[in-house]
Amino acid sequence: MPATRTFQLRHVQLARALFAAVAALMITFTADHSATIGLSVFSGFALVTGLIFAISAWLVATPGWRWPYVLMTVIAGLTGMAGGVPAWRTTPLFFVVVIAWGVLGGTVELIAGIRGRRVARAEGRAPSEGTRDAILIGSLGLLLAVALLCVPTGYALNYTIAEAGTFTLTGITLAVGIFGAYAAIVAVFLGIAGLSPRGSARPANSAIDTAAVSPTPAENEGSA
Repeated sequence: MPATRTFQLRHVQLARALFAAVAALMITFTADHSATIGLSVFSGFALVTGLIFAISAWLVATPGWRWPYVLMTVIAGLTGMAGGVPAWRTTPLFFVVVIAWGVLGGTVELIAGIRGRRVARAEGRAPSEGTRDAILIGSLGLLLAVALLCVPTGYALNYTIAEAGTFTLTGITLAVGIFGAYAAIVAVFLGIAGLSPRGSARPANSAIDTAAVSPTPAENEGSA
């Protein structure tokens, strides 16, 4: 019987869920939804998620199936570093960086999940939890990108609340809020997956069968 690995699927899921939850809470409880705050939160989230992918590539993935982790490590690292430069934290950059992260990370994670499902079916077994998570989180990363593409960067709506004053709803406020909602959804799904009881052990020949790949990107969660 093969030795049980110390770093397993549930640890990847729970680590990703934890930092996605932190990102969601920071945005939720911060009144300032500017590009500066949005990119600060995204940068930290992406860099930590990239670190999780990098660790998973060597401690979780099986030989020949490290490519999703490596690609998503690079995607998360580059987008996280771009958002981490204070002088670059502008509204257009937020849209560019987060959309790029969602598209690239989400696509890698979705493709990895679909490929892992095909391998499982070809071997006559049910797809693993990691495969299903990869498909779901990858799809959420692409959905995040589509949602941000639908928000005009220069959007501004003035509105008044009685006895509170006049406020302005801007495109960047909506965009940062959408990213926060994405992070919250990823945290819930991966948290539930990580805490769910495991079935009987099955032989696996892919990274997707032994760990959740985001990213989503994967965390395109990351992503995705």
